[in-house]
Amino acid sequence: MGRNRVRPRGKTFPLMNDQGKINVYAEDDLIQISALQHALFCERQYALIHLEQKWEENRFTAEGRVLHERVDAEHHESRRLFKQEYGMAVRSLRLGFIGKCDLVEIWYTKDGSVERVSPVEFKRGRKKAGDIDRVQLCAQVLCLEEMFGIAIENGQFYYRQERRRTNEVIDAALREKTTALIERIMSIRETGKTAAAKYEKRKCDNCSLVDCCMPKNTGTGHKRVDRYIKTHLQLAGKIDAETS
Repeated sequence: MGRNRVRPRGKTFPLMNDQGKINVYAEDDLIQISALQHALFCERQYALIHLEQKWEENRFTAEGRVLHERVDAEHHESRRLFKQEYGMAVRSLRLGFIGKCDLVEIWYTKDGSVERVSPVEFKRGRKKAGDIDRVQLCAQVLCLEEMFGIAIENGQFYYRQERRRTNEVIDAALREKTTALIERIMSIRETGKTAAAKYEKRKCDNCSLVDCCMPKNTGTGHKRVDRYIKTHLQLAGKIDAETS
């Protein structure tokens, strides 16, 4: 029975800073893996959700939430040399993020040690262009590598509309992009500033936060916030003068 327990081997992956010391982040400083997708899609969206704690749900986010709830409720499969873990919590104290994998598949050697690990991420739609989904999967791989002390070369996506798994190679370029994005998020978090809105029809019209973001009113491509406020203050002053 002990053979199939998920037990990371505890091997460390030292990452030296400029002073030659190993970086290890505290639990309270860890970034949610979901933040990577939000920041890569739109840095303002990241700040609204993770700094200002704002969230609105639309059809797309609701469908995604329901899908992940169904995945988490799946039965775990366990055989002598293979195990499936649904909703597995993962983290990297070395790189500074934390999250949950929809599914982690683990293969064991005959002596009970972990031989191979692969995360599977479930998505509601179809495969997207760009790296928005890929950085999330890469972050999961980086966590699992640190937790289990083994190299992981790929992961998988399951897109609901395509109804099949697709293999994703986690190469050096994707790893570099993911770690650079983590550093960018930490920089934004350190400043505590929310980026100015910039209206992009394809992105903004499908974003669940469009109403609280107000990109058409406050965006850099339209009225600036200070001008917007000044105009309304002037209008209010004019109305008060006319009614007094």
